[in-house]
Amino acid sequence: MDECDRSIKKSLAAQDPLVQELVRDEVEHGVLIPLKTTLELRDDYQTGRVLITRTPTKSANAAIMFLRDLLPDEIIKGVPHLRRCAMPSDLPAHLKAQFMNESPQSRQIHTGKSNWIYIIVGPENMLNRDEVTRALSTVEGMEEEVFLRSIPVPMVSPTSQVQAAMWTQHFWPSLYRKNNPLGPHPSMIARQTDEIADDAALWMAMAHQVARQSQDAGYGEPMGACIIQRGENNKITVVALAADARYCHQGKVGCAGNPMAHSAMRAISIVAQKLVRAENRKTQTTQAPIMEFEAFQDSPILEDERKVFDLDHPNPDGYLCHGLEMYLTHEPCVMCSMAILHSRMGKVAFRHRMPLTGGLCAEDRGVEHPSLNGADGGRGLGLFWRRELNWSMIAWEWESGGCLKPLNVDMAVHA
Repeated sequence: MDECDRSIKKSLAAQDPLVQELVRDEVEHGVLIPLKTTLELRDDYQTGRVLITRTPTKSANAAIMFLRDLLPDEIIKGVPHLRRCAMPSDLPAHLKAQFMNESPQSRQIHTGKSNWIYIIVGPENMLNRDEVTRALSTVEGMEEEVFLRSIPVPMVSPTSQVQAAMWTQHFWPSLYRKNNPLGPHPSMIARQTDEIADDAALWMAMAHQVARQSQDAGYGEPMGACIIQRGENNKITVVALAADARYCHQGKVGCAGNPMAHSAMRAISIVAQKLVRAENRKTQTTQAPIMEFEAFQDSPILEDERKVFDLDHPNPDGYLCHGLEMYLTHEPCVMCSMAILHSRMGKVAFRHRMPLTGGLCAEDRGVEHPSLNGADGGRGLGLFWRRELNWSMIAWEWESGGCLKPLNVDMAVHA
């Protein structure tokens, strides 16, 4: 038995008896790959133009203070990821060559130990060149001719030290401030990945098992979902287990079946049923079903689902799925992705990407996928982390270590 086997068996042994009973397959650790946001994929190299000037080193402070008095704060702070000042030797090679060959004075500035320094004035589209030129002409050493040039620079902060170094070589000396303006902070991703890495395979295994059971029973596509709560001291409670049931009680009517019975929607609805059940116990009331046909299919249809359904919700006073974790066999569709978001789920991991219909990945949908015959689903939505939405979470793609067999479905199906 190798170290990986011992680790997963140790994780399983630490779970409650029901989990040990439900995880019947051989399980191996997988690899968690954090999803990229839409901004990370599309705005990595969004550039704009800034004005730069140069001044004798002895006059640099005077020039900077003068600019601060002249320009609004938003202009001064418009590009905080770029060094405000740079020595001629620190400029990228193409800027050195360009400025060095403009005049004999410029060649002298870039030869040997320079007594001049370059300064970023601010974003070009926020400045009036004539006003800036007149203002700088009053600074000592710049009276005769004000140097003012426009250069392209990245308008967003680098997301890594490597990217900062690359931008320093190609644009202007850049700073990595250990943050990510385009998505979750790298330290947050690392911390949350470490939190779930040891046992993610267990919940994936449970989702896979009910997915196969549902397919064998003819209830739905081979898709499943498992929701857990990770409490203090890493105590884990399984809150919901749900398979896809889109064909249950109605057969394969049309090609889509019942969209409200996707595995993610059923799992969230089962959590809601548990909260309702807890509230009814408090108030000693019983609510009779109000619909002859239950669209959400939020009652258990499989024995494994029932065993989890019978357990009480570990936090009956919380809001729906706030802070819970969801593990899915397939990337949820747009409808399910938004339901996950609105339920305030804390973390989401899935195994199989749905390149045409998925709602979590930010990559363009369906493009060049061999099984989709040229179908184009447009730009990826990356719904797990969008600035314009009022909730965000970390999401991963989980690659199996090899024990869990793939659950193949039509890539055009909505999961």
